[in-house]
Amino acid sequence: MKLAYFVLPHVGGTYSVFKHLRAGLAVYGIDVRWFGTCRHGYELPAAMREEGLLGLLLEMPASLTEGACAKRMAEVIESEGFDGVVINVLGDRLQTNIARYLPEHILRILVVHSITPGTYAAARSIRDFAHATIGVSERCRTDLVERHGFPADRTYAIPNAVDTAAFREQEGRRVRAGPELRTLFVGRIEDTSKGVLWLREILDGLPETVSLTVVGDGPDMPKLKRRLAGHADRVRYTGTMPLALIPLAMAEHDVLIMPSRFEGFGLTLIEAMAGGCVPVVSHIRGVTDTIVENGKNGMLFPVGDYTVAANAVTRLHQDRDLLERMSFSARAIVPERYSIERMADRYYDVISSAMIGWPKLSPVLDIDSWSIPPGLRPGLRTYIPLPIKNWLRVVRERL
Repeated sequence: MKLAYFVLPHVGGTYSVFKHLRAGLAVYGIDVRWFGTCRHGYELPAAMREEGLLGLLLEMPASLTEGACAKRMAEVIESEGFDGVVINVLGDRLQTNIARYLPEHILRILVVHSITPGTYAAARSIRDFAHATIGVSERCRTDLVERHGFPADRTYAIPNAVDTAAFREQEGRRVRAGPELRTLFVGRIEDTSKGVLWLREILDGLPETVSLTVVGDGPDMPKLKRRLAGHADRVRYTGTMPLALIPLAMAEHDVLIMPSRFEGFGLTLIEAMAGGCVPVVSHIRGVTDTIVENGKNGMLFPVGDYTVAANAVTRLHQDRDLLERMSFSARAIVPERYSIERMADRYYDVISSAMIGWPKLSPVLDIDSWSIPPGLRPGLRTYIPLPIKNWLRVVRERL
């Protein structure tokens, strides 16, 4: 069996999921290939060019309409012999909407990575054209079933995985923390979802012997650097880090700070735990609280409550025995719950169930009449000022 996984190679969570799924499903004889679309002239980042051997880059001339691009994409899926597709909802509008137009014999699996209203609206617009839907957390699945009409028997919660072997190789590098506590932020430097601008308030509440390493890049990096200028002597920026170096970064730090406003899952969270880096993270119902057992393998704080976050980090700084116990507990649960093998087993069960049962879906649409459903168009939420949006997200999670 051959599956197209819609994604372009990049340093980020979605592509990591592809790599892990490809490795895990190969055991079952399923060949998973990345499938990406781009405009003519696009080149893979230099660091990712070797990944080209694992997938297919479909260039689209700038002169083509979106409908013409969709038609070409569907033709290539057929000609390349793909039996099914894995669609990351809202990863790309073209690739999301193609679910409504692919031939009936092509297996269509949706993956929902986020808990935002926009993501759910997009998923709802193609719901009736999918053989199975996977939410990356129990929160995703519950919301889809209870609020958006997804069939309970074809909607699943499958957490993402980490390469536990890569983290085991770094265990010897972890040393008992000295006078300094080494904290870490890893992710896209973007405040709306990741809450990165709260890092200043968290550092304001921490002893001077607590340092921070910021790994990643994004649109809010200049703003973050300005806000952290007062702590310049204890903040280090590495920029985007190759995936292969993430296990080492986790092993070299004591505490991960993750002040997100919302997350569908939080791959960085389980990467930190796999490396023994104790997580201090926002309490996002049905997401982080299904991974972190507060006070045992990490600490949770209310979204946006930087005082509680700082107090949690300070407690770990002051009580190194507690830090060690939490580090051990964090490392212990990851191989059991979040291994590549476990994730692949569950995906295989979903694929097998869909292939055997082959649920009846809405009739596929005529690709020559390509259109964009409302859920994939900008909605009223687009016009809500960002500060109000952010405030509403905090209120929603705290309630």
